[in-house]
Amino acid sequence: MQCPEIIKAALEYIGHNLKTDITAEELARMANYSTWHYCRLFSSVMGSSVAGYILKRRLDHALAEIAVGRKAIDVVLEYGFDTYAGFYKAFVKMYGCSPKKYLGIYREHKPRKPEVVNLYTVNELRKILENWDIEKKLPLHDIYLSNGSSVSGKVWTAGDNYVLKAGSREKLIKNLKIAKVLHEQGFAASLPVPAKTGDEYLEYPDGDEIFILTQGLKGRPLSKSAVFGCHRTQYAEEYGRGIARLHKALKAIEKEVVPDEVNLYRNVAEWALPNVRRQNMQWSMDLKESFFDDFLDSFGALYDKLPRQLIHRDPNPSNILFDGDRVSGFIDFDLSEVNIRLWDVCYCATGILSEGGDEAYACWLEILGGILRGYDLEERLTAEEKQAVYYVICAIQMICTAFFASHDMYRELAETNRRMLQFIVRNEEKIRKVAE
Repeated sequence: MQCPEIIKAALEYIGHNLKTDITAEELARMANYSTWHYCRLFSSVMGSSVAGYILKRRLDHALAEIAVGRKAIDVVLEYGFDTYAGFYKAFVKMYGCSPKKYLGIYREHKPRKPEVVNLYTVNELRKILENWDIEKKLPLHDIYLSNGSSVSGKVWTAGDNYVLKAGSREKLIKNLKIAKVLHEQGFAASLPVPAKTGDEYLEYPDGDEIFILTQGLKGRPLSKSAVFGCHRTQYAEEYGRGIARLHKALKAIEKEVVPDEVNLYRNVAEWALPNVRRQNMQWSMDLKESFFDDFLDSFGALYDKLPRQLIHRDPNPSNILFDGDRVSGFIDFDLSEVNIRLWDVCYCATGILSEGGDEAYACWLEILGGILRGYDLEERLTAEEKQAVYYVICAIQMICTAFFASHDMYRELAETNRRMLQFIVRNEEKIRKVAE
């Protein structure tokens, strides 16, 4: 894969030369690219500009040296900052607090290993598609991440009728298994197209991923204008009804799939909540300590009473297809697991808030109410589930905030999810009223 190798070489070069002047023009010349094309490639793979990435790495490494006792002014000058004030200003913008406060919260700091998203060229994808007996040179299009900020690098449409997907063997085979069993139950599911060899997936030479080609499902995700438009409550109810119908089908096949089982409360209590507690101090989120204590006590008391089953786990709006006014199917069962069923209902709502931008906040409670109402009409929510809606939404937001903050390439998503959590906590009483 040419693109990732070019970027990996650049990351190695940057890592060895952080204390020297590095420019995008220099990296582009090394890769034999124009500066414009190189910067676009770098941004696509890394989710950051060249200059932004270099600044983050310099701040990261400088902080690590300061953390072990080196004199701060000596360190920042070595890493190319003209003054400590310049370093301080850049650090606060990147990390949300002063270096001293950061080290007071986390005690230590180690530079993170750069993450690289594998991007395949169009020629590579066409070569891969030659393994299937389909029309040659179908138009190929990237599918974007759920927030629309960058391409996934893992999923592409091939013409109007196929979807090509790359990923780990374990996840994609689980996806296929669930899709086939759902289809046998009469539920719309994206079935695999056998390769010329008769296999349901393709091993990619010299790689650690497999590829599957599936039939496209009828329908497409709702547009943003539809989700937040004048018919938003009707669409919200249909989201809820669709998830309820999916849950009935998933419950029927649970024993055949043998999925992983997850303890949501333990995951939040032991990992996500402590992480967000630290971010609360780091980014001055103004969440009261009583919020964290109440969550642990109240959600803990409810958790064992909540119905559990096989769920989708990732029903963000991009994974829910509509044909006209009705949900026609779901895609991407890679993350499916046994968890509380309320997760899917609440995750759909938080996904809408995440993707909607500023305009979503004004009407989101109305949309949340519609989703809950639609689900309840098809598959009754228990009294305990209605009491737990606020806590499950908070759990989702803490998990997302903790996860995205641990990956440099998702820095903007981490910021989005911190803001969402603040909004949700401020509107606790309204959410409780909507869920009654």
